[in-house]
Amino acid sequence: MFLGEYSHALDEKGRVVMPSKFRAGLDDGCVITKGQERCLYVFPMDQWKNEAERVLKLPRTDRRARNFSRAFFASASNQALDRTGRCHVPEPLRIYAGLSRDVTIVGVADHIEIWDAELWETVAAEADEYYAAIEEVLSEGGI
Repeated sequence: MFLGEYSHALDEKGRVVMPSKFRAGLDDGCVITKGQERCLYVFPMDQWKNEAERVLKLPRTDRRARNFSRAFFASASNQALDRTGRCHVPEPLRIYAGLSRDVTIVGVADHIEIWDAELWETVAAEADEYYAAIEEVLSEGGI
């Protein structure tokens, strides 16, 4: 399980060191693809298979589903960590996510997200506000 938030930097070749706590979960390799809100999703191979099956179940007759599938699979890239725990992030994915040198790596239980550090600050603040509001509703039995 991937948990926590870590600050790292992309090197000049587009590689990022994965947090040491995440490396065992990526021993068999991973797939990096576009995520929502301009982040990147990193799936360990076993979870990638589950996620791919879920996307493949979307109705091909729905234009939104077709576009989602195209973006999701066309941008996907098989990767392996090198001996120092670095993972290469292909240039088209770095461009999509607007990655600068400083990135934030976030564990989201079954997958990892890679964010441009500045964008992550904004998204995390918004998520915290949303989380706090939901907590109020949950404590009142509203959901």
